[in-house]
Amino acid sequence: MHDIPGRYEFNPTIITVEDEETTALLRRAEGSNAAMLWAGALFEEKQIHPMALDVANSLASEGVTSLLLKYRKPYELPASIRDTQAAATHLINQRFERIALVGHSFSGAVVISAGTKYDAVVAVAALASQTFGAVTAGHLAPRSLLLIHGTEDTRLSPYCSEQIYSWAKRPKELRFIDGASHGLSEHKSEVSQILTMWLLKNLKTDH
Repeated sequence: MHDIPGRYEFNPTIITVEDEETTALLRRAEGSNAAMLWAGALFEEKQIHPMALDVANSLASEGVTSLLLKYRKPYELPASIRDTQAAATHLINQRFERIALVGHSFSGAVVISAGTKYDAVVAVAALASQTFGAVTAGHLAPRSLLLIHGTEDTRLSPYCSEQIYSWAKRPKELRFIDGASHGLSEHKSEVSQILTMWLLKNLKTDH
């Protein structure tokens, strides 16, 4: 987890979920109609998934907004799916027309499940995802799906992403990162670059 550097323009945002609220950080790009929603990226008020921070700032320089979401009840799948859908609704209400969902580990299954609900969601990326809750990958098409998994993941086997890939219809892509563990931190720059380029390809019509 990384503290959020003050020089980055992340603004706290309240997301209403049913009769409750959760928080998110918004990295807005001027004139943007495309956004990345990274589910579960925000752990505490000032702590963020390090790869989410890198990708959000790279996307901002390319005109893509990012929303980094904190769950109300981390690791409770139905509640986290509802949080993510509420955050997607928030972006849609803000007139974002093309949205990509991103999640790591448990959150991979969250975004796969949440991604089927909205036409505005055009792409879903799951990093080192679990299979539980991800069988809905079969209903994501025509949305693009990216799966990334480290070959040395001892927490969730790379087979998990292979299984999800087998459930999904095209367009879909599976990338293995040689030597990477569950957190993918050994190859953070490589994974961030792969993810950023894929997101731009799916969110920006000029890429």
